[in-house]
Amino acid sequence: MTDVLQPPPARESDDGAGSSAPALARRRGILRRLLSSPQGRVGTVLVALVLLAAVLGPWLAPHGFAATDFAHPFQRPRTIGYPLGTDDLGRDVLSRLLHGVRASMIVGVLAVTLAVVIGTPLGLLAGYWRPADLVVSRLTDVALAFPFLVLAVGLTAITGASLTNAALALGIANIPTMIRVVRGETLRLREADFVKAAIATDAGPVRILGLHVLPNTISAIIVQATVIMPVAVIGEAMLSFLGLGIQPPAPSLGIMLSDAQQYIYRAPSAAVFPGLAIMLICLAFNIFGDALRDAFDPSTAKGSSR
Repeated sequence: MTDVLQPPPARESDDGAGSSAPALARRRGILRRLLSSPQGRVGTVLVALVLLAAVLGPWLAPHGFAATDFAHPFQRPRTIGYPLGTDDLGRDVLSRLLHGVRASMIVGVLAVTLAVVIGTPLGLLAGYWRPADLVVSRLTDVALAFPFLVLAVGLTAITGASLTNAALALGIANIPTMIRVVRGETLRLREADFVKAAIATDAGPVRILGLHVLPNTISAIIVQATVIMPVAVIGEAMLSFLGLGIQPPAPSLGIMLSDAQQYIYRAPSAAVFPGLAIMLICLAFNIFGDALRDAFDPSTAKGSSR
């Protein structure tokens, strides 16, 4: 962890070239460690495939997500024109799946962004300033007393069913976890020698948090974001399954599962493929997050391999 806890090096020139070189070398080292492990390569490839499917989904889909073919409902996979079959209305499962992955990624990115933007400063404040810790930590404990999914369902039921409201609800529900992670890192870094040295030079709290503490918590924030992403994907699927998330006719993995449950014996593929998509998305980000954590902290990888 010595490479994480080192303070930012002194600037050697006005253009900042002296301080950018070590940071660039460290980023290259993280990338090299990430791609040198089998877990990192698999996770990176899986996450890249998921993101490509989300970005290029509307162009890769062979049909429109709402296009119906009433003459060919419940088609089996590998049918000509319908690689993954059709649902009860003759809609192409593959096309709806690609659009559903895109919707899940949008909700996940929005939820992660909200959790990071709000949770990070509150965690820094709680970890560095004890009076603020008394308030923030107690509010965090209250929020964590409610199960995540129950809290997300309650917030969505209050604000209304839509993609934006689902993302807001899932992001708010993940804020307490992000606060806990950042607060723990801040408490640890607050006792580091370079922070004490900054305090000795009469540096203000804002400068200490912004220049010394926050840069050294970035790794924990990024790893936690990879943890929140699959949680948000599952949460979005659950909200849509209950009718509290994305609304028809817009496709969603949760909506596809909800529509297919009454036809599970007649057309199981209509339910199996959305479930597999959710599983693969969560698996991709979990593998990538574990590999990224080991890349940021090589001592963790060495300890886990023993």
